[in-house]
Amino acid sequence: MTKPTWSAVLTTAALTVGAAVGIGVAPAAAQGLPTVVLVHGAFADNSSWDGVAENLRGRGYHVVTADNSLRGPAIDAASVSDVVESIDGPVILVGHSYGGTVISNVHADNVEALVYVAAFMPVEGEPVALELDPIRFPVTALIPPVIGLTIVDDASNIIGKNVDSYVTPALFRTFFAPDLSEEQAARMAANQKTIAAGALLEPSGPPSWADTPSWALIPQQDQIIPTSAERFMAQRAGAQVTEVPGSHAILVSNPTAVADLVADADSGS
Repeated sequence: MTKPTWSAVLTTAALTVGAAVGIGVAPAAAQGLPTVVLVHGAFADNSSWDGVAENLRGRGYHVVTADNSLRGPAIDAASVSDVVESIDGPVILVGHSYGGTVISNVHADNVEALVYVAAFMPVEGEPVALELDPIRFPVTALIPPVIGLTIVDDASNIIGKNVDSYVTPALFRTFFAPDLSEEQAARMAANQKTIAAGALLEPSGPPSWADTPSWALIPQQDQIIPTSAERFMAQRAGAQVTEVPGSHAILVSNPTAVADLVADADSGS
């Protein structure tokens, strides 16, 4: 009998190990799963998705976190659209908070489902600040002293500067993330990205949820976007709603709930 060469042995071993490692964690394309694109909101950054992304990747999904400059719905949606349209195959688009406004303004043919996490779901012509109206909904914490203002460099503005808002770090955990540990909340506060004050006043465009199936995760103790406003917007959009205990930082405090809803959107789209 001819002995196998070392190269043949190594090749067989590599294929065997590769097959074993790949069980349950094959790339999304190999499993026929959509790519999940995550869009963060105001007063957060891409790291806020870390737990959700890890959970989804463990289920076999390919995950992309799209940068969000927080300049306004039109500018931010154009940037996210570029990311989505560069992806081969179907996409599930997920937005947190103001990120919901952004994904509502993305119209890409390969988006098969929209998932809103403690998020705005505006109609055409609506500035999302209207959903913070204290006459219609309980008062939001997005007021001084919780919210501060600062001047920032902004190349998207004709004067090269802009007025941005941020959550006061000392109050971040109390109002934005009371269900996180002090360490987690401090990290989020330190990593938060400021948002152009005018972003919440810019009228939204035609909503993508009008012709794309949508799902909404509503945290019942949200102090940033009133829970009643989130329910109103989700019902208006015809979204499938899941409510869970938690704060506006639900994507960090309960990433499994977010990943579960993405999986529901995948199976239901």
